[in-house]
Amino acid sequence: MSKTSTTRPLTDWSFTQVGGGEGTKNGEWLQCSQFPTTVHVELLKLKRIPDPFLGLHEWDVQWIGESQWSFKTSFSVSKDELSPSNIDLVFDGLDTFVNVSLNGEHILKANNQFLSHRVPVKSLLKEGDNELALTFDSAFVHGRELEKKHGKLGLWNGDSSRLHVRKAQYNYGWDWGPVLMTVGPWKPITIHAYEARIADLDIRPRVEQDFSVKMPVSFTVANFTSPLTAKIALKDPSGKVVSWANLPVQSETRQTDLSFESGKLELWYPVGYGAQPLYTFELQLLDENNDVLDSKEQRVAFRRVQVVQEKLVDQPGLTFLFEINNIRIFCGGSNWIPADSFLTTITPDRYKAWLKLLIEGNQNMIRVWGGGVYEADVFYDTCDELGILVWQDFMFGCGQYPAYDSFLESVQEEAEQNVKRLRHHPSLVIFAGNNEDYQIAESMKLDLNYSDETSDFRETNFPARYIYERTLPSVVGRLSDVYYHRSSPYSGQGKPTTDKTLGDLHQWNVWHGTQEPWHNWDILAGRFVSEFGMEGYPNIRTVDYWLGGDVSERHPQSRFVANHNKADGYERRLELYLVENFKHAFDMDSYVYYTQVMQAETLASAYRLWRRNWKGPGRQYTSGALVWQINDCWPTCSWAIVDYFLRPKPAYFTIARELRPFTVGMTRKEVTTYEDDTSAAFLTITTVLEIWGTNSTLTEKKVTLEVTEFDLQSDWTERWEKEVVLAPNASTELYKGDVKGQPVRTKKSEVPKDIIVSARLLDADGTVLSRYANWPEPFKFIKFPPVEAVGLNVSVADDGETVSLSVKKPVKGVILDVDGEDVKWSDQALDLVPGDAQQVRAAGLSGRKIEARFLGDGSA
Repeated sequence: MSKTSTTRPLTDWSFTQVGGGEGTKNGEWLQCSQFPTTVHVELLKLKRIPDPFLGLHEWDVQWIGESQWSFKTSFSVSKDELSPSNIDLVFDGLDTFVNVSLNGEHILKANNQFLSHRVPVKSLLKEGDNELALTFDSAFVHGRELEKKHGKLGLWNGDSSRLHVRKAQYNYGWDWGPVLMTVGPWKPITIHAYEARIADLDIRPRVEQDFSVKMPVSFTVANFTSPLTAKIALKDPSGKVVSWANLPVQSETRQTDLSFESGKLELWYPVGYGAQPLYTFELQLLDENNDVLDSKEQRVAFRRVQVVQEKLVDQPGLTFLFEINNIRIFCGGSNWIPADSFLTTITPDRYKAWLKLLIEGNQNMIRVWGGGVYEADVFYDTCDELGILVWQDFMFGCGQYPAYDSFLESVQEEAEQNVKRLRHHPSLVIFAGNNEDYQIAESMKLDLNYSDETSDFRETNFPARYIYERTLPSVVGRLSDVYYHRSSPYSGQGKPTTDKTLGDLHQWNVWHGTQEPWHNWDILAGRFVSEFGMEGYPNIRTVDYWLGGDVSERHPQSRFVANHNKADGYERRLELYLVENFKHAFDMDSYVYYTQVMQAETLASAYRLWRRNWKGPGRQYTSGALVWQINDCWPTCSWAIVDYFLRPKPAYFTIARELRPFTVGMTRKEVTTYEDDTSAAFLTITTVLEIWGTNSTLTEKKVTLEVTEFDLQSDWTERWEKEVVLAPNASTELYKGDVKGQPVRTKKSEVPKDIIVSARLLDADGTVLSRYANWPEPFKFIKFPPVEAVGLNVSVADDGETVSLSVKKPVKGVILDVDGEDVKWSDQALDLVPGDAQQVRAAGLSGRKIEARFLGDGSA
């Protein structure tokens, strides 16, 4: 008889609606098409419900979340399989309120989607057939009952009962997502048989400033009965053993310390700063006969992470920046929401495709937002492999959460399990306690004395402060070496979350709040801007998908379109920013185009201006920008820069350009000077141009700055250049002076010329490292030349995929498209000027004609 532990997944399941109803008849059991699974997914495959992603059908399936559902499976167990000393049923994740029975005996009552459960069942198993049954209550109904018992609390987004339920909060609806209350066994269920097992493995590599490494290792053995031997080995990325040992195990817990001289181990770096070598730690548990009882492998990597908060030169407050292996990193990235309303449909390949988009977009950080789930292992594994830094929220979002005993007990276990699961990932650099819950407290004027560091808080009207300032930091500090931040946003130093000189900031005064012009991003900056955004329509194919073929709904003011934008007041906000900046058309295709260009301009501007604030040591005034958001959970119009079907919006490409290793940026501002302080009539108006460059590499870079000005209404141009040096890992100011083609004005009635300023950074061999064209704004005042005068030429090379673009007049916001299936474009939302042809790759073009839209193309 083998003593090695064995694991068998249970995958053959059926389900029913308890008592029958719209989903199944009373007593009717339906075969599950996959496992793990949830009810919506199965009913959709069986065509028992309409697709909730189409039209208004979201509202036709609400009964699912308010019904009871049962799942069952029958599995056979042989006499030999019953022989191990211990047999457990392991439930990796159950959504959410469920009673579990085995052969008619109750074995588990679960109430938290984020928890796994292990139940000893050897005494209940029998030789031959065994039946496992799961009965799920309605999370919505149960939540309403908990709310009646414990009280109604304040929140943004969704039903207030969600605050009492440890379930993915976005299931209740958000300002970008539908109300789809999932239910079911959403993670694997397995049988685990063993004599003794490795219950916990805790490896904490600590890289010192000189890059020597101390690596304490501890592990716990469950069902320990007699002395054992642990065989450990650390293997490098090629599989070569770099360290090994045999350790006697005399009790449940065993610890050892490994250490390595500087240079012995390869360091893990974020993308763009070095390689991502991943080592493997192997642990085998052997009995007195050298039989392997259990084994575990865990990938580890070695990097030194510091969250640096120190005083600045010339500005108040403190930095909030990430230092990896003694290198201070500007973090340009995105926020991540769950990639589907139905999590069991997300394949590993789909996760990888999403994260690969970050890398292709020059992004180096992703924030896992606190209203979704602690993501699948493949998500973090892929971030490790690609060098993407992970900011991980705990799962609390936009709410005044409770802190009664049963809730706290569940949260404590949730935190412990997920910190243990995630702590070894080199990509994980910060845990944050929640999303915007301190902002909720501020807006509701709850009890919030930021200088109080000693109270219990549970008897106040902001009881969750106990979770964020007592429970979570204790768990994170005890079980990991990961930095803990109380919230996102959070300032610290006794200051409110809106303080722009401390901590991280959610800057929503563009779109929400005071609805500032996007040109004000520079004065809206924070030390680390972990949320900001602008809505833009998705690809027109995505719009057509949710319309489901109903062409009568294919306009921006239709009911179907309204149901696929969940943001309050989105019509007013979209139109405010459109009408302030663009002369635009209102047919569906044009509305998609203009909102996309607006989103692209808004977000590129933010990254451009905030990277300028990364000015080197002592002047790292803004150290990160994470756009809200990279992705969508369904086909919708939202702040996402890539839509549900992984189709990048133009903003994705404009952000990618602003996050290249070398960039050039410009601002132009009108300066009005009065003759004296007694007159308002006698004045001069000059137009001041400022130019800067950025360099994210660690060495200075000599480049040529080339600047060309164009008059849109004439053939006048002027060009100049100068040799400049870009400081390493910083921005460098390159020029400040007048726009040469813009005359000084003495009356406000004098209309300024439409002068376009193009800047390029050229390498020594003439390679264009970066380009940016600065246009007068608002764009609605520009007198665009006739389309034929623009002379936009789009040609395709013999390879069928290389597209060349050139113009006779400057043109803004070129977006390319074709009929039929979408093309994988390498760039979009291009600004073109004469004498500077650009190339775009178009994978999958297949000989189709390319159509181009641009501002001033005659559509408006």
